[in-house]
Amino acid sequence: MVIRQQIEAREKASLAASAQLSCVSAGRLRAEEPCELRTAFQVDRDRILYCKAFRRLKHKTQVFLAPTGDHYRTRLTHTLEVSQISRTVARALGLNEDLAEAIALGHDLGHTPFGHSGEKVLNGLLPRGFHHVHQSLRVVDVLEEGGAGLNLTAEVRDGILKHSKGQGPLLDRDPAQLPKTLEGKIVRLADIIAYVNHDLDDALRAGLVDVSQLPAPAGRGLGEFFHQERDLVMIRDLVENSLASGDIHLSEEMAHTIEQLRDWLFARVYRAEEVHEEFIKASRILKELFEYFSENEEALIRHGGRRLPDDPLAVSIADFLAGMTDRFALNLFRGLFLPQPWKAL
Repeated sequence: MVIRQQIEAREKASLAASAQLSCVSAGRLRAEEPCELRTAFQVDRDRILYCKAFRRLKHKTQVFLAPTGDHYRTRLTHTLEVSQISRTVARALGLNEDLAEAIALGHDLGHTPFGHSGEKVLNGLLPRGFHHVHQSLRVVDVLEEGGAGLNLTAEVRDGILKHSKGQGPLLDRDPAQLPKTLEGKIVRLADIIAYVNHDLDDALRAGLVDVSQLPAPAGRGLGEFFHQERDLVMIRDLVENSLASGDIHLSEEMAHTIEQLRDWLFARVYRAEEVHEEFIKASRILKELFEYFSENEEALIRHGGRRLPDDPLAVSIADFLAGMTDRFALNLFRGLFLPQPWKAL
């Protein structure tokens, strides 16, 4: 028996009956020989962890554009916090940690530079629109490995595609909008638990808000706790209610508290004048780069873009822009549109 089969046997023996076993995965887009050492979901996790799009997350905005402070979150640290929460919940529920981790690591690979403002720009420029969820799936299916993609399992791809919650309610969603696996449902809620806490933490560090300004009940129930303790209160609620229901659930009270905190962050932090002004500038950068490459296809290739067969030029440009880090986009804009000092011989 190869090592992978031993791990699969341990999964069968130790995981909950509702867990997604790696040995019964629905498979990959293209059939391939299984790894002798790792399960299918371990392979997916490693492919995501080592791909270029994952490494670029370290220089993509979470809330504050290209922060100079060492302790502000980036899209990479957000992803790692989602992964940690997902693993904690999956282990507590006896579900497949490897699957939860793989989905968490891949869920934001398609995010643009400059956060959601970059996403909004591309959504307005592309005829079919743009959403980071679909772009994340496109990254793992098509864009990585020179156009071959990562060939991930159906369960990881499903979790990536259905992780987004928008600004709607966390509970009582159409089942068709939810991931098919419990592990995918964990990541969906771990994502918002992570970002409402660390975005608040960063906003407090930046002096944009004060704990005393938090809305009730979030202010009474969570505001007095440090970041890690707020996380733990939410995670405990998720675990306890999931154990009681047999599905992945928050209590109605906690879901309402998280929704209030999220909406308050949108009003007081994400759309704060000090933050929003910089994102308006960043939006202009992406718009001008899009227009430039629309008229200069050769320049797109010269600067690192790629044309895949049958893709419209606008899609190729969006792929290139969405894959940029904040600093790459800023430097490219300077090089293309701002006069450069003459270099004396």
